[in-house]
Amino acid sequence: MYRNGHPLSPALIASVRCQWKSLLERRGLALSDRGAGNFEVEFYRGLVLKASYWRWPDRNLAGNAIDFYTKVLGASFADAMRELTQK
Repeated sequence: MYRNGHPLSPALIASVRCQWKSLLERRGLALSDRGAGNFEVEFYRGLVLKASYWRWPDRNLAGNAIDFYTKVLGASFADAMRELTQK
């Protein structure tokens, strides 16, 4: 897997997967590895997660983790912040 022409380290890939995975598992959502640092949320077909952002081309949506919680999951900003800062 590459980013900006440089290979991604296995540690970085594992970290990205772990970050999104732990956040989404709280919501009962699973991720599928699509290669090249892309992860798809199985429940939301076509929604692709990267290290620090997501995009859903079919719906013309994209953003950061807060946007994901508010635009996709329908959470309020306050609820999104509360959930994202839980450990």
